[in-house]
Amino acid sequence: MGALSDQIVDRSVAAAIPLSVHVDLTMRCNELCGHCYRVVEERPELTTAEVKTLLAELARAGTLYLTFSGGEIFLRPDLFELITEAKRLRFDLRLKTNALLVTEARARQLRELGVRQVDVSIYSVDPDVHDAVTRIPGSLGRSLAAIDRLIAVGVRVKINCPLMQSNVGGYRAVRALADRLGVPCGFDPMISARNDGDTGPVLLRIGRADLKRVLGDRTLHPEPLPATSPAVRSDLDEPVCGAGHSACYVSAYGDVTPCVALPVVCGNIRETPFAEIWSDSRDMRRVRSIRVRDLHTCSGCTASAYCTRCPGQALIEDGDLYGPSSAACEHALAGAELAGAGVVPASMSRPRIIG
Repeated sequence: MGALSDQIVDRSVAAAIPLSVHVDLTMRCNELCGHCYRVVEERPELTTAEVKTLLAELARAGTLYLTFSGGEIFLRPDLFELITEAKRLRFDLRLKTNALLVTEARARQLRELGVRQVDVSIYSVDPDVHDAVTRIPGSLGRSLAAIDRLIAVGVRVKINCPLMQSNVGGYRAVRALADRLGVPCGFDPMISARNDGDTGPVLLRIGRADLKRVLGDRTLHPEPLPATSPAVRSDLDEPVCGAGHSACYVSAYGDVTPCVALPVVCGNIRETPFAEIWSDSRDMRRVRSIRVRDLHTCSGCTASAYCTRCPGQALIEDGDLYGPSSAACEHALAGAELAGAGVVPASMSRPRIIG
C-alpha cells in the first residue's frame, strides 16, 4: 500500500488535484492549550449548509482524504450530520479531537458511520503534566477513558503528542501507553505559530539537546540518519512540499490556504467556489510554482538530508516564503550533529544582522 499511496500522491501533484484537505469545523475549544495554532475570530463560522456545499465541491475536485479538526469538533452540534454527509460522498475521513466529549454512544456512532481514524492528543501519562498543557483539570483521565471507548467499539485511534519543553521528558511513557493500547503514536517537535502570526507558541519548542535525543531514539526512528548529506541537492526541480499541490486547508471561517501551517489566504469559499480558488488564485499558483531551486538559502544547504523545512514556518518566523525556517535549521543541525556528518545549515553559517 505504501507504493500505491506514493503513486496516488504523485499523480495528484502532477494533475493539481487536492487529494488531501484539512477542514477546521470550529476554532472554539474546551481546552486552553498554549501551543495551539487556533485563533478565535469575530467572524461567523461556516454553517451546516456551507460545509455541505464545500464537501460537494471537494468531492468534485477529486479530494479523497478529508480531515475534520478544530478547535474541538465535538462542540459543533451538527458534527454527526457533517460526518454522515462526508461518508455519503465517500471521503476517507479522519477526525482530530481531544475526545473529552466522546461518550459510548458517540463512539458507537463513529464506528457505524465508518470514520477511518480518530486522532487524540495526549501530552503525557502524568496527569499533572498533561492537565497543565490543556489547563483543564482531569482532562487526561477523560481523554484516556474516551480512547478506551473508541477502541472497544472498533474505531481506529492514533495518539498525537506534540513535543514541548514541558512534556518532552515523558515521551517514552506516552509511546509505552500507545504500545499497551495497540494504537499508533506520533510525536511532533514542530510547534507552530498561531494563525494570526503570533509566534508566542514557538517559545515552547524543545532545544537541540532534546531534539537529538528524540531523533536518535530508534524506537521512534528505526532507520538511522544518513551519515552524509549531498553537497549538491538532487531535488532542485521538486516542489518544496505538498502544500497547494495535493493538499490544502479550509478554516472554520471559509478561508482557503495551501496548508494549515501556511497562512497565505488564497480566497474564501463564501465569496468564490473552492475549485476556482484552487485552480485560479494568484497566491495559490504562486505557492504551487515554488521549487527547491527558488529557495535562496536552502537550495545550496549541505544539511538538506536532515531538514524538515516548512514554508509556512519560514514565512511566519523570518518573513520570507523563499528563505529558511529557524526551527528547521535547528532540527537539521541536530540531525547532522547526531549523525556526525559535520555539516552546518547554510542559514546558520552566515552572520545574522539584527537591528
